[in-house]
Amino acid sequence: MEYLSKLNFWLDNDYFDQDTKNELLSIKNDAKEVEDRFYKSLEFGTGGLRGIIGAGTNRINIYTVRVASQGLANYINHLGNQDKGIVIAYDSRFMSPEFSLEAAKVFCANGIKAYLFDELRPTPQLSFAVRYLKAAAGVVVTASHNPKQYNGYKVYGEDGGQLSIDGSNAVISEINKIEDITKVNIISKEEAISKGLLQIIGSEIDNEYIDMLKKLRVNKDAAAKVADTFKIVYTPLHGAGNKPVRRILAESGFKHVLVVKEQELPDSQFSTVKSPNPEERSAFELAIKLASDNDVDLIIGTDPDSDRVGVVVRKNDGEYAVLTGNQTGCLLLEYILTAMKEEAKLPANGFVVKTIVTTELARVIANYYNIELVEVLTGFKFIGEQIKLRDETGKQKYLFGFEESYGYLAGTDVRDKDAVVASMLIAEMAAYYKAKGISLYDALINVYEKYGYYLEGISSFTLEGKDGVTKIKQALSTMRNTRYEAFGDIKVKAVRDYHKSERYVIVSGTTEKILLPESDVLYFEMEDGSWFCVRPSGTEPKIKIYYGVSEKTLNLSQDKLEKFKAGVLDVIKPLL
Repeated sequence: MEYLSKLNFWLDNDYFDQDTKNELLSIKNDAKEVEDRFYKSLEFGTGGLRGIIGAGTNRINIYTVRVASQGLANYINHLGNQDKGIVIAYDSRFMSPEFSLEAAKVFCANGIKAYLFDELRPTPQLSFAVRYLKAAAGVVVTASHNPKQYNGYKVYGEDGGQLSIDGSNAVISEINKIEDITKVNIISKEEAISKGLLQIIGSEIDNEYIDMLKKLRVNKDAAAKVADTFKIVYTPLHGAGNKPVRRILAESGFKHVLVVKEQELPDSQFSTVKSPNPEERSAFELAIKLASDNDVDLIIGTDPDSDRVGVVVRKNDGEYAVLTGNQTGCLLLEYILTAMKEEAKLPANGFVVKTIVTTELARVIANYYNIELVEVLTGFKFIGEQIKLRDETGKQKYLFGFEESYGYLAGTDVRDKDAVVASMLIAEMAAYYKAKGISLYDALINVYEKYGYYLEGISSFTLEGKDGVTKIKQALSTMRNTRYEAFGDIKVKAVRDYHKSERYVIVSGTTEKILLPESDVLYFEMEDGSWFCVRPSGTEPKIKIYYGVSEKTLNLSQDKLEKFKAGVLDVIKPLL
């Protein structure tokens, strides 16, 4: 079999180390496992690589990292940008330091200077460093908030944003030209340093990054007004946020930041949580206990590479509520725009950005302040892209961007979601409201009362392996080729097919062009203003369904959301 021949190639070739061979020998008699590890090469998508750590072509390991790095090196050299160098960062995951060094050794072997951070750093700091050092590209080794068995390899362009679709396709083309995984240019760390091709970086970038963040504060004296009594619990969830988040909070004037000790230090096993994901309440169990014991109003948690941030707030009844990414994003949006309006600093050409699966409440808030809302495909790379297209050209002024999956960005010196700046602004916002005598939860209710109770939900189904990928594709194909009139008792108004770049209006039977990149996504607009969106995950073997509803009261909105989800799942579940 083809899979077996690939396995034997790895077992028989001296290029592969003995630990790798031992791992493969241990699964050699498991036909299903061999197939899953070798039925394809780990795909370099629009964001780079992400996969389960292990031996094989469909796993992330030093060899697949080397191939990706060789493809990226070829791309940089073809552009003639090798003299600009490349910046490499990594998080606390298993093998992250090793993968980072392997990548650096490949770049250096191809004549590209590599700036390698001396220890783990947040992903947004990598984006900042690419711009600060005027590098040709950047790489961060991380799998964000994925389970512990995953790692990844994200690529950034010279603008500090995730590599564009065209850039990704060019790198993929270069990778595909590498027919033999063992034919990669690589030199030792010692040789790279001696040739001046490998430079270890650290505190200088840290200081510049923190100084940049301070300029983005909205109310600089907010912390000072409540500093003696205002308490924050922070957890880095064993990741890269520990040092920078605590530093920016301290230098912003917050005196009482309690850190969850059990989750303070890097731990590739993420031993205190089921998953290091700030979207899940279970990740905050220890933080909530610490907050409850110390009369704390605000809890902040960042994921392993510190690009996403979760928020937990104390309600008036003393219970702690985990905010959704949409809720935190809308709180920040309202806070920033209100402050700018009060200071007469709201630019006429300002704009904010959200993704298509992010709450429609953002649009309502933007409209209230007469600010343009720009909608992009799922993925923060598209938000960063709008800064380049609109702000850099001087046409418009970027004010804020966010996505429902707990990613936020203020400022333009970073071109990806940034949990460090978000943590600073969330703490500042909570202090600002506390000085006014209200909690962050009260502020959220005030937003709902002002604009309406917009609620969102998500369903996620994991389908592992080759068969799972096929099922997901078949389900989307079936939905794409079926004309649905209603889901539950709510009628469909229009369907956006981002794969065909078309919006089909049911009543008129007309079709409109969608001016966004092609993507395997279906979006259903309902007649009552509700919506749902179906898409495959870009990083995991999952299919995701996003929902959004709105009503005049919280209870009505909650009831509507549950009924709507049930109506949608009645149709989709049988397809899976």
